[in-house]
Amino acid sequence: MLYALTYIIGRGLLIPISLMDFMDTSGFYKLTPKERLGKIKEFCGLSEEECGVLSKSKIGLDLADKMIENVVGTLELPFGIATNFVINGKEYLIPMVIEESSVVAGASKAAKLSEGFVSEASESIMIGQILLIGVDFEKAKEKVEESKKEIIRKCNERKSSIIELGGGVKELEVKKLKTDKGQMVVLHFYIDVKDSMGANFVNTTLESIAPYLEDLIGGEIRMNILSNLSDRRMVKVKAVWKGEKIGKENVNNMLDAYEFAKHDPYRAATNNKGAMNGIDAVCIATGNDFRALEAGAHAYASKEASYTSMTRWEKKGEDLLGYLEMPLAVGIVGGYTNTNPITKIALKILGVKSAKELAEIIGAVGLANNFAAMYALVTEGIQKGHMRLHAKNVALNAGAKGEKIDKIAEQMIKEGKISELRAKEILHG
Repeated sequence: MLYALTYIIGRGLLIPISLMDFMDTSGFYKLTPKERLGKIKEFCGLSEEECGVLSKSKIGLDLADKMIENVVGTLELPFGIATNFVINGKEYLIPMVIEESSVVAGASKAAKLSEGFVSEASESIMIGQILLIGVDFEKAKEKVEESKKEIIRKCNERKSSIIELGGGVKELEVKKLKTDKGQMVVLHFYIDVKDSMGANFVNTTLESIAPYLEDLIGGEIRMNILSNLSDRRMVKVKAVWKGEKIGKENVNNMLDAYEFAKHDPYRAATNNKGAMNGIDAVCIATGNDFRALEAGAHAYASKEASYTSMTRWEKKGEDLLGYLEMPLAVGIVGGYTNTNPITKIALKILGVKSAKELAEIIGAVGLANNFAAMYALVTEGIQKGHMRLHAKNVALNAGAKGEKIDKIAEQMIKEGKISELRAKEILHG
């Protein structure tokens, strides 16, 4: 049993004011999800109804328990479909998983207003890093250059479906790193991971070659890990919005908004969040690691030493041209993508045949959502449209049920007063 003491400070003394039993968590990881939930219920005072809600799962608790540790339940998010997308001349229905209202609608509207998207993704090259310390850079570089072909051969000799498909290590570089602890040597492995996201493949490759490199070069290997700044795995997207469709004055207004984001990191952060709304939503729907994408995207947005907009906007004649360029590492095979039945359905809806095609779609959605946010800001304002779409959630939070949810939402929209207080007044009025 664990115990915790809470103290107050009085006249320089620590005085205990409470003694509280904590839940005994020894062996917690060995329990089943149901047994863990029973402990949580007892300790936290959860009701039977609350436990039932938490443990209700579409994917099944047994499967969830194999994905992460200490599972007691699952959390569902809305699964929506963005429409109107034409990417590289092909029509797509876009599955998006997100809790924020207006994102799916914004993407659909932006796609409808556009002339379609042209999107191009590069090869699926991930970067793996091995950190060496206690070795001279020139000596390390010389030994690696002499043995490069053998190093690559050894990396690619292990059994793997990715290697069988033509993937694996393609190139190797030695880089010098100056740090506060002195010089370090970093080896960059450029690895083709084919249709997977590639994190596990990259890390396994690095760990398998590490002992050989340590013997070859000397020094000490401190780390073997992939980089989420996957700037050898890029997507480039462009699209046109006709001035006659979106309003000629709005073209200039959006260029002002872009300049704001380009030169001010405080605005750039929110501007980029608008793009990531769509990118993350498709990544979650398809079982991809949106946290890795966020890390890579924001690092890339800072590549010029100051944080700036991930998108670029310019005027051509009376039209608005939008561009997005960013690292985008996603997969359609392996890991969670193949484990969760919902992500399999999402990929079927998209009809994608490769990770490259999925990256091209996700990039287009990111550009569309960035347009949607900027367009809302320079026209009616972000909150008016957002709250109009959010009205049903407000009514639900106020206690409305069934048909009353829609009726209360419609009345609040009509009045232009969307708040939980007003929803309660209508509900109980």
